[in-house]
Amino acid sequence: MTRENLTHWAERVDLAAAFRWTARLNMHEAVANHFSLAINEGGTRFLMNPNQMHFSRIKASDMIVVDANDPETLQGPDAPDPTAWGLHGGLHRLVPHARCAMHVHSVFATVLASLKDSRLPPIDQNACMFFNRYVIDEGYGGLAFEDEGERCAGLFTDPKQKVMIMGNHGVLVIGDTVADTFNRLYHFERATETYIRALQTGMPLRVLSDEIAEKTAQELDEYPEQGDRHLAELKLILDAQEPNYAQ
Repeated sequence: MTRENLTHWAERVDLAAAFRWTARLNMHEAVANHFSLAINEGGTRFLMNPNQMHFSRIKASDMIVVDANDPETLQGPDAPDPTAWGLHGGLHRLVPHARCAMHVHSVFATVLASLKDSRLPPIDQNACMFFNRYVIDEGYGGLAFEDEGERCAGLFTDPKQKVMIMGNHGVLVIGDTVADTFNRLYHFERATETYIRALQTGMPLRVLSDEIAEKTAQELDEYPEQGDRHLAELKLILDAQEPNYAQ
């Protein structure tokens, strides 16, 4: 299929770049995990990676278009993975402000999700980015087929919450754009790595006050063009090293 036959080309390129960098950062898992991006006003039609294609091979033209309101979606030749349909379909049906969603089983976020206490304390600037901005799912019920996906979507009750720490599972990050969401995913993994490594020292943690943590979170929320510049630089590197991502 040629580029001329495809819509939302810029969004496809951004998604492909995010997949390639997620693989480079070793935040992927085999041929599992999914990213999606809404392409209609209601958010129910979205781009998604094809079923069980390795993140490191995904190109802009490979993205499939999924309709969260179409019960025949899983019957087509380009049907998404059933768990991708369950988790992302439920999310895009029920959480309109989740324009983009990225779900991975990255190592440190999943370690955090495996702890009895899965909270992320504000011990550094990256962790402050998520202060009062995540929800913890403590009701894991198995693979994210349709019922489980809808249950997870129902946990996003506060628009300020942009990360779901999926207990016994992984992490789900939402945002307005690919750049915004990938930047949040990247920094969440960095924050959880710092926290887990700090725990490994066995030394007392230096935890910031709620007041300073919230102040820092708001400052980072308003920091200009952070996600856009991050993704733009990553795409420039890919343009030089793996230009086929944008085909």
